[in-house]
Amino acid sequence: MTMNDPIADYLTRLRNAIQAGHKRLDIPSSNLKIALTKLLLDQKYISGYTEIREDAQGTLRIQLRYNDGKPVISGLQRTSTPGLRKYAGADSLPRVLGGLGIAVISTSKGLMTDRQAREAKIGGEVLCEIW
Repeated sequence: MTMNDPIADYLTRLRNAIQAGHKRLDIPSSNLKIALTKLLLDQKYISGYTEIREDAQGTLRIQLRYNDGKPVISGLQRTSTPGLRKYAGADSLPRVLGGLGIAVISTSKGLMTDRQAREAKIGGEVLCEIW
């Protein structure tokens, strides 16, 4: 099965697992998904992940994080889509909930949060927002 938007698929699987109250989530692996998962781990939105290499593609097992039974991630939104790319310069990067959430930016230096991109003074494609 061909997939046109792997980031939207990643976010949808994450959203569905959170709404169902699952403790972990398995998704097909890719370099972009691994980088996004590392970013979520650095920002403490998930508690951990492991890469399972059983076949050529592999699987990414993500441990979801909850506080007092409520998920740490309360919202996910895809910003830039394959049909309509959204780019922002370093001075016009979005702030999610006044800085309480993060926007994931794809830059020439790799994936980073809006805060990290602002500090590095580089812009890029605004992939998604997480709060």
